[in-house]
Amino acid sequence: MPMDDQTPPALLRHDWTRADIAALLDLPFNELVFRAASVHRAHHDPNKVQLSQLLSIKTGGCAEDCGYCPQAARYDTGVKAEKLMPVDEIVAAAKRAKENGATRYCMGAAWREPKDRDVAHLCRVVEAVRDLGMETCMTLGMLTQAQADRLAQAGLDYYNHNLDSAPDFYGEIITTRTYQERLDTLDAVREAGMAVCSGGIVGMGESRDHRAGLLEQLAARDPHPESVPINMLVQVEGTPLAGTKALDPFEFVRTIAAARITMPRSAVRLSAGRETMSDELQALCFLAGANSIFYGDKLLTTDNPEGNKDMALLGRLGITPG
Repeated sequence: MPMDDQTPPALLRHDWTRADIAALLDLPFNELVFRAASVHRAHHDPNKVQLSQLLSIKTGGCAEDCGYCPQAARYDTGVKAEKLMPVDEIVAAAKRAKENGATRYCMGAAWREPKDRDVAHLCRVVEAVRDLGMETCMTLGMLTQAQADRLAQAGLDYYNHNLDSAPDFYGEIITTRTYQERLDTLDAVREAGMAVCSGGIVGMGESRDHRAGLLEQLAARDPHPESVPINMLVQVEGTPLAGTKALDPFEFVRTIAAARITMPRSAVRLSAGRETMSDELQALCFLAGANSIFYGDKLLTTDNPEGNKDMALLGRLGITPG
């Protein structure tokens, strides 16, 4: 049985260096997974996985140039720009998600940053979804401190803002927003009192050392992000990263394991890319410390395993959704 997580925050490390994490990633695979599984059991129930569901509440038309994103207006990917969804439609979708077992509802809008006039609408959404008894999370791009404060006051539990990659690889993927601007948004979210959801994307052509650099940045946050989504690049025709050499699946598991070791109390989430992952690969990820998944048939604009398939896999593994 897992130990109760009584680790004082002061004893959690925030001084992991890139070299430290690179050394973890270089361990023999079985040794790395064993270490990660041991850390996982010390802090979490190894047979429980948290379910989140994600809805795109404003799709397409984004002004940024993220090389992986089909929602960027400058790329011809077949994604049409849509307006922000009405509150009642979002709440109806959240009700369905709850009925299907999701405990957290994540809402994404394809913006560089929201306008102040949008925030009032978003606050009403947060209040309505919380009234269903669900945790709430949003990803809206960059936030000012005032916007973060308003969302926190409305009751938003989590804010997602991924770092995407290491600082020295970031410019290969995005030029319209700086790394520091991403860090500034995370600071604003934390200052507002919300929990932080922040992770990255692997399989974009980065090196193992770049993956170590991403985890170094995340593990340096004090406190660590409460949720750490690890995404496998979903290659979409029309984006610059379409055709990138696929990442070795074992490298993905190594990244999950290193995230678990460096951020012991965080929820490490399997996010984009699960549609192409075998059951065996996902099981290895759970063994290596992943304890959260995005659940449902869509991740913003890309496919995700169907809910009944997810539940069947969890059942075969003896994992309880929570």
